[in-house]
Amino acid sequence: MTTTGTLIEATNGPRRWLSVVMDQPMTNQDQLPTVGQLPTVSTANPSLPAVFTRLVWLLWLASLGVLAARLVADVTLTVPGVIAVDGLALVMWIAVTFFSGIVHSYSRRYMAGQKQINRFFGGVFGFTLVVMVLVAADSLLLFVAGWVAMGLVMAELIGHINGWPQAQSAAAVARRYFLASGGLLALAAGVLWISTGATTVSGVAAAADSLPATLWLVAASALLLAAMIQSALVPFHTWLLASMTAPTPASALMHAGFVNAGGILLVRFSSVITVDPRFLQVVLVVGAASALLGKLLKSVQADVKTQLGCSTIGQMGFMIMQVGLGFFAAAIAHLILHGFYKAYHFLSAGEGVSHTSPDAAKHTTRSLTVAGFVVTTVMAIAGGVVFALLTGKGATIDSGLLLTLLVVLTTLHASRNALGQPSIPPAVRYGAVALLFLPAIVVYAGVYNAVSAVMAGSLTASAPVEITVVHGVIAVAFGIAYVAIETGAYRFSDRLYVALMNATQPPHETVLTATEEYNAY
Repeated sequence: MTTTGTLIEATNGPRRWLSVVMDQPMTNQDQLPTVGQLPTVSTANPSLPAVFTRLVWLLWLASLGVLAARLVADVTLTVPGVIAVDGLALVMWIAVTFFSGIVHSYSRRYMAGQKQINRFFGGVFGFTLVVMVLVAADSLLLFVAGWVAMGLVMAELIGHINGWPQAQSAAAVARRYFLASGGLLALAAGVLWISTGATTVSGVAAAADSLPATLWLVAASALLLAAMIQSALVPFHTWLLASMTAPTPASALMHAGFVNAGGILLVRFSSVITVDPRFLQVVLVVGAASALLGKLLKSVQADVKTQLGCSTIGQMGFMIMQVGLGFFAAAIAHLILHGFYKAYHFLSAGEGVSHTSPDAAKHTTRSLTVAGFVVTTVMAIAGGVVFALLTGKGATIDSGLLLTLLVVLTTLHASRNALGQPSIPPAVRYGAVALLFLPAIVVYAGVYNAVSAVMAGSLTASAPVEITVVHGVIAVAFGIAYVAIETGAYRFSDRLYVALMNATQPPHETVLTATEEYNAY
């Protein structure tokens, strides 16, 4: 029997492979044994990625220089009625350019070989510039334009892969959400302009107390809804879960610098939302709901990127909670630290794949011993005390108590997870808790104090409110949720599991059902 073969050439990004199709009439089946790798057609490297990477790091250095000039010589960059580079703008310039620099540097290798690499880098660099303009904008019109442009650029990054229907659908979903957020912000800006006659953010801040009650409520509500959509708070979280089609570096930038914009918006317009303390309670409830649900939604996810997305929903809820408590500098400190955390975890998401057998992959956190329970409790209390001593929050009977309680619960959760790891010797576990978590609280408190100092003179860094029944209910809810999650009690409800799974389902047209449908090259 004679066997014939046909040479075919397959392309996978920068690699070209030579294969042979063996014709076997008797079985009518084709085989594709690989013969070898062909030389790369082109060895030319695009120059734009390197140029944009160097430029964004220069922007970071320039931002540090502007901050130094402000702190040393009290130099302020302003274009009256257009731009005002205050403390908040400087903090965000430094944070966003740093995150963007990391993403640029990482993407030069991650995106190597893609046909659309220049477009990707153009989008990431353009996004960075838009955010820098947004956070420094004093003109209401420029602020709204920057907000809308930021969303449209991010939607393009979500749908970066041409020819992938799910990516294009995810981009369309995100674009609708972002345009709705921009429309709400435009409504708020228009109402504020009509009510105060001011065309700048600073002008609105000066006249916020004189706003008519009805118009103030419309503007404040529109600002809150715009922030909720941008930060993917429940029930506006589906655009974020659908955005996993974005290249991983774009996801890192999104979670580190885009979803945080809801907190920036509320802090920038803090003079408006604080007119009536009762509205801050609404902000607090909205944030608390997403903080609790984000943790539960994460518990039913199987893939790494969606877990990180649900974690972001919860963390953005915490950020908005801090705004609702009146601690605006704490919200900014939180979003910066969250940016570091999420950028790292997205860029290292590949490490989440472990090559183990199913039996070896099983892992459960064991129950604490009496000694572990004592150590965990002591560490949680110590964490709250350290935070209160360094920041002064929780020392008086006001909303600072709830902020300190969140620190205590966070320390409790982290300590219990560390002490419950059976693979680590007990002595190491007990020592690691003290050596890792207390310094982490010191770092958080230090960042909070530094942000407060930089924001002083331009924005209110802290405006604590009196403790109310709402604060008490939220504290109890967090306590119950903590117990339910730590004990695993929530796992015994099939109805809850189904509800959580349904709540995390993105639009069906954005779901990849067959890997063959996706080809980045």
